[in-house]
Amino acid sequence: MSAYDGYERPRYMISVAADLVGMHPQTLRIYEQKGLVRPGRTPGGTRLYSERDLERLRLIQRLTTELGLNLAGVERVIALEDEIDKLRGRIDRLERQMREEVERVHKQYRRDLVLWSDLNNDLPTRTRRTWTSTD
Repeated sequence: MSAYDGYERPRYMISVAADLVGMHPQTLRIYEQKGLVRPGRTPGGTRLYSERDLERLRLIQRLTTELGLNLAGVERVIALEDEIDKLRGRIDRLERQMREEVERVHKQYRRDLVLWSDLNNDLPTRTRRTWTSTD
């Protein structure tokens, strides 16, 4: 099941979305006009809001009513949150690549390891070399 099947799938018409978030449909149109939310569209042009869109609308509502931000402030907060989400996605990809590379290296080590046993316990003796310099 992909993210599009659930969280990001456009499914609510504007009147239903407005009721779910406690806003007037015209407010949703204004937020769309300002680029704060981007609902999907049917082939006939009807706006359809996803769960992600509803979450964003609730965030806008909190920022404006509880924190007293104007729409310019809301736009900046949303841009920063989008950037954070993008960076988290990049970190997740890099961590996944790192884990895969570590696993690949570990598998290589396992292939390169050679079991050595000395049944007679005769360990080779190490000889010391003396290095001299020639000037």
